[in-house]
Amino acid sequence: MVLIMTVEPGFGGQSFMENMMPKVAQARREIDSKHLGKIWLQVDGGISLETISKANEAGADTFVAGSAVFKASNPGEMVDLLRAAANSN
Repeated sequence: MVLIMTVEPGFGGQSFMENMMPKVAQARREIDSKHLGKIWLQVDGGISLETISKANEAGADTFVAGSAVFKASNPGEMVDLLRAAANSN
């Protein structure tokens, strides 16, 4: 697994750093070009219904969505919605 932070590390609830998407895309290209089998590319920080598809389009396939889930009125439903949004590409 490769982890790319999409917020400044330190505390939850921060805004998604969209300027990290080129780094995610570059990491995906590097992973795929090495033909090493399945290596997950995870993004952590600011993941929400509005940002998860951007991260997925850039090449991420694993997502850490703390605040989006734990601040939701129905966390289970939010997980389902995030999964659907990530898989909509």
